[in-house]
This record gives sequence, structure tokens and C-alpha cells, in this order.
Amino acid sequence: MDFFTPTVLKAMGTATVETLQMVVISGIITVVIGLILGILLHVTGKGGLTPVRWFNVILSAIIVNITRSIPFAILMVALIPFSALVVGTSLGPIAASVSLTIGTIPFFARLVETALRDVSAGKVDAALVMGSTKMQTIRKVLVPEAMPGIIAAVTTTVVTLIGYSAMAGLVGGGGLGRMAYTYGYTRYNMPIMITTIIIIVVLVQLVQIVGDIIARKIDHR
Repeated sequence: MDFFTPTVLKAMGTATVETLQMVVISGIITVVIGLILGILLHVTGKGGLTPVRWFNVILSAIIVNITRSIPFAILMVALIPFSALVVGTSLGPIAASVSLTIGTIPFFARLVETALRDVSAGKVDAALVMGSTKMQTIRKVLVPEAMPGIIAAVTTTVVTLIGYSAMAGLVGGGGLGRMAYTYGYTRYNMPIMITTIIIIVVLVQLVQIVGDIIARKIDHR
């Protein structure tokens, strides 16, 4: 326990709060923007409600695929000037949230697109036959029917964000990643390193359990 001085314990608490801050901020923005992007990917794609090939190519092949193909560590470093421009600083959890958000939006959008694709075409056609507009079909049929898959996508994305936030800590983002590096790795303090890993694992397990419970409750198929 000599490793866990009051200073270290205080730093551990601060690091945990910073990690949660990064995950919550980037998670909310990712879900909002990624959901819209995922719907657009599905609706404008082949067989969608409103196929628009050129628009879908721009979204899918250029915006989503290119962003997803860049390793997050490289993307995070490349976005440091942009983060500084957006939030006024390149350091801290708020700045890290910018790169976390940009890095995970395409990932979440693809998961949403996949969930929407699994919705039975018969239900969509039935809504259109009964006079629903395309927007009504999206809001009242497509998204609600895909909601269990979307909740699972949110869960997977938040878990990914927790892992990404640890990497963000290595370039000034703070959080548990920075804690593990500063107090654990550079000082050869294995107990602190293990403790930060345990906290991250607990956060991931909690998110996964809550996400699975919500997905089961809203799945009426």
C-alpha cells in the first residue's frame, strides 16, 4: 500500500473522472451524429427508401471508410491542431473528446447501418403501402424495429471509447491512460498499473451489462 499515497489516490480519482468525462462527451455526440449518418447510409444506399448513389458514395466510401481506415493513434495525433482550434486547447479531456468523437462516429454509423439493414423489408413496405411518408417510415418503423441492434451498437461504441480514451491519455488527454503511463510505466509502479487496468475493466463490464439489459428489454421480436 506504500505505492498508494494520498497524492496517488487523489490522482487516481481525478483520472477516473477525466476518463468518464471523455467517454460521456464523445459518446453523446457520437450517438447523435452517428445515428443520423447511419440512417443516411442505409436510406440512400442500394435498396434504401431513397437511393442516391453519388451521395451514398461520398458518405460511405469517402467519409466513413477513409476515416475508419486510419489507426486511431495516428488520427488522434493528426487532430491535435483541430482540437486546439475547436476547444481552444490541445490538452485535457475536453480536447481529447474531439478526436474521440471523430474517430468513433464512422464506426458507430456503420453499426447503425447494419442494424437498420436487418429490419424486415416487409415491415417497411407495409408502412409505405398504408400511406406513411418516408420520414414517418424511418421514425415509426425503421428505427424502432432496429432499436435492439442500435442499443447493442451504442454499447459496443462506448466500450471502444473507453479503450480509445486510454490511448488519448498518452498525448495529453488525461484520464486513466495518462495515470497508467505517468505513475505506472515511467515509475515502474506495477500496482498502480494493475489498478488502472482493473478500473477500466470494471467500466467496460458495467457498460456491457447495462447495454445488454436495455437491449433485451426493448427487443420484442
